[in-house]
Amino acid sequence: MKIDYHLHLEEGPYSPNWLKRTFEAVNHLDNNAHPSHSREWMLEQTIKLHKRLKSGPYSMDWLDLYLQQAKDLGIQEVGIVDHLYRFKEYKAYYEKHIHLKNDELGNLQRKWLDQVCVESIDEFIALIENTKQKWEENGVKLRLGIEADYFLDGEQELQEILENQPYDYVIGSVHFLNGWGFDNPETQDLFLNYDLSSLYDEFFHVVEKAISSKLFDFVAHLDNLKVFGYRPDEEILIPAYRRIAERLVETHTATEINAGLYYRYPIKEMCPSPTFLKVLAEYEVQLTVSSDAHYPDDLGKFAQMQLEILQSVGINEVITFAKREKMKHPIETTKMFKKNTVINS
Repeated sequence: MKIDYHLHLEEGPYSPNWLKRTFEAVNHLDNNAHPSHSREWMLEQTIKLHKRLKSGPYSMDWLDLYLQQAKDLGIQEVGIVDHLYRFKEYKAYYEKHIHLKNDELGNLQRKWLDQVCVESIDEFIALIENTKQKWEENGVKLRLGIEADYFLDGEQELQEILENQPYDYVIGSVHFLNGWGFDNPETQDLFLNYDLSSLYDEFFHVVEKAISSKLFDFVAHLDNLKVFGYRPDEEILIPAYRRIAERLVETHTATEINAGLYYRYPIKEMCPSPTFLKVLAEYEVQLTVSSDAHYPDDLGKFAQMQLEILQSVGINEVITFAKREKMKHPIETTKMFKKNTVINS
């Protein structure tokens, strides 16, 4: 079956490039009454773009574009998440754990946090929960998720943040090391300050701790530290890959094949890397499929490729979620859910 279990509705900071991508998404998926590139067409597009900006990230019109893309690509099940740092209710969690001192990195990250942490968690949850039936009627199952950053000394806080919410699944991720948001293009020069072998050791230690916390249904993009192409000889990373695989199996935690770095970042490689994926397959780790889309026209567009990659390394099942229960589906079952099996975690 074709699924996409890790995608976002919107994310700042709001830049000219964000505006361009939003325009492209609306133009790609919206039917136009006028021929493209005419003056009338441009006027029509600017009206739509203005409406899009005014209505905000959690509007039904915007969500409908995701549904249209899923139907166009034959995606049968979609999980929508947003980053925890998008929500004002959790700003204090990030203020405590990321580097916000009065220096170059701290000032940059303070500016970023203030720009992106602007939405309400209740509004996001209500939108997805109230739209599930509409998607079901259109032949696509919709699931509600959240992507939460893991910090070594933040487990208790995070547990309290996540409890008593109606999530179908919770994604754990590591985007910060010692408070440094390493996947921010504006901070990538900091990689030059590190011995890469030691940096990867530290990163995988945090990933292992995230898995061991058992707070998450799956842990995302296991090797996203490679985002800008800084990576030592991968041979020396294989022992860490094996430790991660062992920990995932021991804790009954899934992971994903994530296309985000493949089409949006310099490394141009999916997470996990081909070498890492072979290790995960050897240990029979459970995987789901993710585009990591931030715009509707990116939803699911690599799903078929990802399924073929999984099969090429001997993985013949994918994982989905409902009410924090895992479900497994044979990859060759593309149209029906007849062989679903609940997996006790």
